[in-house]
Order: sequence, then structure tokens, then C-alpha cells
Amino acid sequence: MQIQIPKDCPYHIFQSNIYRHTLRKHRVFQSMSRRATCHDNAAMESFFHIMKVEMDYFTHHFETKKQLVKAMKEWIEYYNHKRIRHKLKGLTPIEYRNQTLSKFI
Repeated sequence: MQIQIPKDCPYHIFQSNIYRHTLRKHRVFQSMSRRATCHDNAAMESFFHIMKVEMDYFTHHFETKKQLVKAMKEWIEYYNHKRIRHKLKGLTPIEYRNQTLSKFI
């Protein structure tokens, strides 16, 4: 049986030789963007950067993983339902998606 690590795995050790060797030894196969193709992951990198900045991630210390996960879920809820985007014609991502879908339904 093959186990595959998803592309969005949040660990920066992802490309460590020791880590990769350990994965291969246990028949775990990584899934990464293509070599020298930064655009494969640009949208998610941008999203996580915005999340870290707006959550005050760099200066706020979370006591537990549970607190961090709760804060992330709350921020994603805010991002999708309340955070207005100029690129989306002044709508939230959910409003923009619903408006776009309504044209096809």
C-alpha cells in the first residue's frame, strides 16, 4: 500500500534529505510541485502569508495547538464570509462564488 503526503503539507522540512530518505524507507511518497515552477503553489503561499499576517501569527503566541486551530478556523470563516476583496468587485469570496454560480443555475 502506498501512502502519499499531500502537496499542502505545512512542514518546512518537506525537502530535507533525511526526511525524504525516511519517507522512502517506509514506502511513503511525497507529492510536490514541479521543480523550478513557483507558480504551482503561488496562490496557497499567498493565502497562508495573508493568514499569518492578519492573524498576528508572527507576534502572537498560542499556548496550545487547539488554540491555534481554533484561531485559524475563525480567520478562515472571516476570510470567506466577511473579508471584502477589491479583486472580487467588493464582494467576499463566498458572495462572489454565489454570484458567479447564479449565472449558471
